[in-house]
Amino acid sequence: MVKEKANIWIWLQNGEIYKAISNVENGTIRVYDEQDNLVLKRTGLTQIQVKQIERIILKYGAKKLDQHAEPFKFL
Repeated sequence: MVKEKANIWIWLQNGEIYKAISNVENGTIRVYDEQDNLVLKRTGLTQIQVKQIERIILKYGAKKLDQHAEPFKFL
C-alpha cells in the first residue's frame, strides 16, 4: 500500500467548518464542508498551482493538521 503525501487543512469560514485535502504529487485539491459534502475538486494542477491554493487557504486562517491528528483538536 502506497501512502500518499497529502496535506489536510481545516478552517472556519462564514460560521461553517471546511476541510481541504491537497496533494502536490497528484496535483489535486478537494474541499469539503462540515457534513463532508464535496464542495470543490480540482485535478491536473501543477505543483506551483497547488502551493498557491494552499497559501490562499492559509489566508482564511486554516490550520494544517498532522496526518494522525484528531480532526477537530484546533477548534
